[in-house]
Amino acid sequence: MSSSNAPIVTESSYLTLHYRLATADGTDIVTTFGSTPATLLLGQGQLAPFLEQRLLGLAEGTHTTFDLSPAEGFGERNPELIQVVTKKTLDENSEPDADYQVGDLVDFRAPGGGRFAGVLRDMRANDAVFDFNHPLAGQPLKFEVQLISVL
Repeated sequence: MSSSNAPIVTESSYLTLHYRLATADGTDIVTTFGSTPATLLLGQGQLAPFLEQRLLGLAEGTHTTFDLSPAEGFGERNPELIQVVTKKTLDENSEPDADYQVGDLVDFRAPGGGRFAGVLRDMRANDAVFDFNHPLAGQPLKFEVQLISVL
């Protein structure tokens, strides 16, 4: 029996699904498998656009896994996003006197009121080196999806 009458995912579909985003070696980043399925309306930013693109055209009932290259995921690593930040700037734009350790993800206030985060790579006497790439940039990913319902 073919499922040719099954609803197909479009750019405005309302979905109930299980999904899992994992690193290439299978380490889960986020998963709904084993818990409550997610419900979401496409185009609302609930899933990253590059994940939504993979869902388009799939039929209700589909269970599949996509391999995403770094470029298809969070992008390639950008060496220009590794920046030196002075201690003064760090204190003024994050938690003053915090005892940051290498590897910590540090939240900064951005000009204009936004926020951005960087991973501390090196703490030196007068400054610190931060990597402002997305933590998953440069990594191939696996995206597993099981479409439970498509409206």
